Formats: sequence, C-alpha cells, structure tokens
Amino acid sequence: MIDKYEDPFVRISTMIGGDEYLKVARSLLKSEDATDEEIASSTGLRINMVRKVLYDLFGKALITGIRVKDEKKGWFVYRWRSRRDEVENFIEGQKKKISERLQQRSDYENSSDFYHCGNNDCSRVTFENALELFFKCPSCGLVLNLKKNDKSKKAFAYKIDQIKKDMRQN
Repeated sequence: MIDKYEDPFVRISTMIGGDEYLKVARSLLKSEDATDEEIASSTGLRINMVRKVLYDLFGKALITGIRVKDEKKGWFVYRWRSRRDEVENFIEGQKKKISERLQQRSDYENSSDFYHCGNNDCSRVTFENALELFFKCPSCGLVLNLKKNDKSKKAFAYKIDQIKKDMRQN
C-alpha cells in the first residue's frame, strides 16, 4: 500500500503500473545501480516481470540503465538507477498530452453537429452520417434529431482550462 508521504518516484511508478511497479521503484531507491536479478531477488517478483517494469520506466525516462560487464559471468548486464529528478517532467509531459487530446476532442465537438434518436443504447452521429442515413438511427431505426452538445463543450473547455492553469503554476 502507498501513502501520501511516499517518495514521488514511487508514487508515480505505482500510478503507472500498480503493485509490481511499487515494488520495483522502492527497490531502486534502496539500492542504486541494481541489476534486474538483484531487483527480482529483493522484491520477490519474477525476473520477466521486473524486466517489463524496468523497460517501461526506462521508456518513460524515469530510470536510467548503465550497461556493464559482469566479471563473474562474463556477459553484459544493466545496472538500473531511478531518475527522481525526472518525475516532474514526466507529470508535466502527461498533462500536456492530456491537454492536447482534450483540445482535439473539444475542436471536434465545436466543429460538428450531432444527431441522436433519444435511445440511450444508441450512439450519436454527425450531420454528414445522419444525412447519409436519411436521419434514421442505424441501430434502432428511430428518427435522428439534432442533439445539443453544449454540456460537452463546456466540460472540455473547463477541463482544458484547469490543466493549463495547473501547468502554469508548476
């Protein structure tokens, strides 16, 4: 279980992937430059799970790996180290991606008129699709009517504004 006083590196790792990520992140903080085998031993996780977590965290630039030759075995191994200083950059990057996706969706909502039959089980369709369907619902056959999407537009604008304000404060 994670608490609010946990290291930010551990907290963000856990948010990314759950319990396995929690164990690996804690292990990395306890012993810098640990090999995947050492991490597996200290966490009790299978080696393939440890490697999956490590490669994911590495891909997100939250850890770094240094390739060194294992003198006992004679082959190369990676020694892994957390990049705690990158946690804030990772979070800001995620906020930016989310903001961009929300903006795309907002643009789509603002540039389209949608039609719906009123049946909760059916999807709404754009004007172009409604026209092709002769304003008949493709699922249930009822008449398609213009559906206001003002609530969606406002919700997207509000969320985008919240994220942008948060990004400016950090």
